[in-house]
Amino acid sequence: MQGLDKNYASIDSMRGQLLKGSPKTDNSKTSELSFQDILSSKKEQAVDNLRFSKHANERLATRNINLSAEQIERLENGTTKAREKGIRESLVMVDDLAFIVNVKSNTVITAVGDSTDSIFTNIDGAVIS
Repeated sequence: MQGLDKNYASIDSMRGQLLKGSPKTDNSKTSELSFQDILSSKKEQAVDNLRFSKHANERLATRNINLSAEQIERLENGTTKAREKGIRESLVMVDDLAFIVNVKSNTVITAVGDSTDSIFTNIDGAVIS
């Protein structure tokens, strides 16, 4: 065990010291989270309420778009589906309304209520919710 501090009998005890503040002994039965558990936990923390950018709020106001609680829930669900598929910038359709959502930041970028001659660019996926 060249280069290993004499206070540690193994890499596990070093890891225990670094992660928990005390060396892990062979007879301790501490439960450790797997990488997948930690990743899932972080994803759940990241998925909080959908935010609307200043631009999106202005578009909602100027286009007289009023969202019901049910429509906002469907928009959030569409954003979650996009995230699960690995989409970064998504077009999310709710009824006759179109929203461009930055999935990573959980932010609605813009909203369109009249779909005549609408062109959507810089998206890598679409969800119809």
